[in-house]
Amino acid sequence: MARGGLRCGQLKEAVFSSSEDRIRASQANVAVARPSIVFANRFSWLDQSLISRTAASVFSVLFPSNCRICSEPLLNISRLPVCPSCLDAIHPEAGKVCEVCSERVLSSFAFSDDNGLLRCPVCRRFERPFERSVAYGSYDGGLRELVHLLKFNGVRPAAGVLGRMLVEAIVSLESAFAQSGPEKVFVIPVPLFKDKRRGRGFNQSELIASAALKVYRSERLQLATDILYRIRETHSQIGLTSHQRRENMRGAFAVSRPAQVTGRAVLLVDDVYTTGTTVTECARVLRRSGAAQVWVATVARTQKHASKYLANMPPEAEADAMERIIAS
Repeated sequence: MARGGLRCGQLKEAVFSSSEDRIRASQANVAVARPSIVFANRFSWLDQSLISRTAASVFSVLFPSNCRICSEPLLNISRLPVCPSCLDAIHPEAGKVCEVCSERVLSSFAFSDDNGLLRCPVCRRFERPFERSVAYGSYDGGLRELVHLLKFNGVRPAAGVLGRMLVEAIVSLESAFAQSGPEKVFVIPVPLFKDKRRGRGFNQSELIASAALKVYRSERLQLATDILYRIRETHSQIGLTSHQRRENMRGAFAVSRPAQVTGRAVLLVDDVYTTGTTVTECARVLRRSGAAQVWVATVARTQKHASKYLANMPPEAEADAMERIIAS
């Protein structure tokens, strides 16, 4: 009798994880070649899905790996080393946020302007160089770790997950895009200085923006990576005062071809809105170069809780405090 056998399909460049999707991606299975007819007839009781799960389990025993967030063992094969539980634990911002800067707003400080936009105390008093800033979630927990996997550990598949999250934030700007005119909206990632990009090997904001546009599939949005560039390297903003942060970013960006952005709407994309100084400076440069409108979209947003900070502050100190917050 002819002998039949099972052959596992080739495994392409994989590490152990559970998912590459945003939060609930389908689990990856090990490809198993179709058995011969004789073999299938003899062992028709075998469940192909059981074979796949068994093969994956055996492979995980031979080549163990852990989730890069919680360190639990990973049982499936994927290019993103993060388990389902950690991805499931990442949620979008659920509370009220300022619709201009995306800062979390306490209910007692909620205020809508004439256009119906909810504004935080700072954005009620100061105009920013961008129309609105939106973010998927708060920069903490699993979302923070996922950003770090891409940014500092070079786990590029994380960009696909973060891109899907960014899409959820961008959707809230659709009505604004529709009102911006018939021309396409330029999607401009915040650039890295050439030396840093060369050392890292990629620009994380560009990877996230590109992944988001593949999911969003809108003819209105056009990725533009050669318009805004960073003239010089800047220091880390950590530990700097508001004045030092402004000085650190002053003159750091420029527009290569101002004629291209004149009269155009721009969506500025970054991985994290931390202090806001970077996107604010980029927006100022774009507006000075003729951009009609600038929106900001980030995956994560560091919450400073400006409303709580200003809650019990005397009036004579409030103006100076708000100046520090908006510059931070």
